[in-house]
Amino acid sequence: MTDALRMAYSPCPNDTFTFHAWAHGELPGAPALDVTFADIDVTNGMAERGDGDVLKVSYAVLPWVLREYALLPCGGALGRGCGPLVLTRDDRPAAGLAGATVAVPSERSTAYLLFRLWAAAEVPGGVGRIVVLPFHEIMPAVRDGRVDAGLVIHEARFTYRGYDLTCLADMGEHWERATGLPIPLGAIIAKRSLGEQTLRQLAESARQSVRAAWKDPAASRNYVLAHAQEMDESVADQHIGLYVNEFTEDLGEAGYAAVRGLLDRAAAEGLVPPLDPDALDFPADSARAATSA
Repeated sequence: MTDALRMAYSPCPNDTFTFHAWAHGELPGAPALDVTFADIDVTNGMAERGDGDVLKVSYAVLPWVLREYALLPCGGALGRGCGPLVLTRDDRPAAGLAGATVAVPSERSTAYLLFRLWAAAEVPGGVGRIVVLPFHEIMPAVRDGRVDAGLVIHEARFTYRGYDLTCLADMGEHWERATGLPIPLGAIIAKRSLGEQTLRQLAESARQSVRAAWKDPAASRNYVLAHAQEMDESVADQHIGLYVNEFTEDLGEAGYAAVRGLLDRAAAEGLVPPLDPDALDFPADSARAATSA
């Protein structure tokens, strides 16, 4: 597939469900894809290096990559009641994380950014050490005592009780209570150098792919389960139901407000660089892309 665009997304059910039709060449006129599966920490790093044409990344990494990449208005993960969780082996208050070792899925992840905003208000003196682990290794590390707490994402919200863990705090609840906005988690970005026409085509392909998945959910079943890392089928269905929603089809006004709100709040706390006023605009200005290289 020499002319295919290089795309990387996670093997999680929401991504494989969303992109099944596109990845399998079932959308007339959609650009061909050469798909790589990668953990979010890997795709965030790819974006920072400019490695890949289309990537699923954390919204938290956008301030570092939006000169080279444009945010697509569809295909990502936002929602309500779907935020990252802080898990521990015991029942302790938030203040009990002071000085603790906490495992996170990526230091550039939206989950970690939400955690930092939460911890600044709830953990006097701050946590101790942060360690990055692939998300599927975090709950075993907490259970086995290798870390004091873990910040988990995705299907962990449905399965953590099976590891005898306790939910200390829900980052999504904290965010929604503070802002009233949906929780921005994962974004789809594409290289600005592809040009405005291709960027528009990519956005429409992502939108058509999720619509195809909704129209015929059974079509992607084998693809989803083959990459779901031994996940129970019912958990995969819950995962898809929670993370593939109206914001996947189109960010809309509320989605953009959530993304801008998160990154502006984080910038005000010095956690990320501030965004340019037009950084989230779509389609991207190809002239700006040329001058930013």
